[in-house]
Amino acid sequence: MSSTPASATDAAPATSGAGSPTPAFSPLYQQIKGLILHSLQHGEWKPGEAIPSEIELAARFRVSQGTVRKAIDELAAENLVTRRQGKGTFVSTHAERQVQYRFLKLIPDAGDARTEGPAQRTILECRRVRASADVARALALRAGDPVVQARRVLAFAGVPTILEDIWLPGQAFRGLTAEQMAGYQGPTYAMFELDFGVRMVRAEEKLRAVLPDAAQAEGLGVPPGTPLLSVERLAYTYNDVPMELRRGLYRTDTHHYHNELS
Repeated sequence: MSSTPASATDAAPATSGAGSPTPAFSPLYQQIKGLILHSLQHGEWKPGEAIPSEIELAARFRVSQGTVRKAIDELAAENLVTRRQGKGTFVSTHAERQVQYRFLKLIPDAGDARTEGPAQRTILECRRVRASADVARALALRAGDPVVQARRVLAFAGVPTILEDIWLPGQAFRGLTAEQMAGYQGPTYAMFELDFGVRMVRAEEKLRAVLPDAAQAEGLGVPPGTPLLSVERLAYTYNDVPMELRRGLYRTDTHHYHNELS
């Protein structure tokens, strides 16, 4: 497949010979980045697979190797691809150990998430429902569209620590079951990649301090009136398409929320 980037002076977006959209009015390396993203989004290279070399991509897009390298530099900085010395460049995956905890910011007061080990998951429910107005708005759906709603408890060292409600677009996650969520031993986002072809590439979160209701307090095994951290996460796949709304209540008596700013 061959794609040729648009000129920066084009009056409108161009289309490659393969039907790939080519953005105009942007630096050449950004156009190449967009073409690579298009291939990622449409599954040409799966999570964990190698993408073509810089030389091959340069020939494919008819640009210099340096232009391709700059595009890949940005993709790597955004954790969309991973460079491996002497091996090439690979599509990033949540199955890789170094990124398994990329979106998990709750850290034990003693040690870290890696030494603590994976959470023990209890799936309380997983069902297909119609999206409420706020869920539909977050996931760019229409109110009443089908979504998969799941509720689960994550425990560390046997202690219930996180109570989560998760909403996923029904079309993309058709057939997801509680047994499937409970049975997969790796990160949930890796299961989304493997079983549904959906890779979460970035997320936005909102945090606030809350008091749980009676059911929430019981689910986490804490007395009513115990302050909890509420974390609302909206996760996106390629090209900023929202694919998951997650609302979690976190205990912070033995853990803390950790974020690095740079």
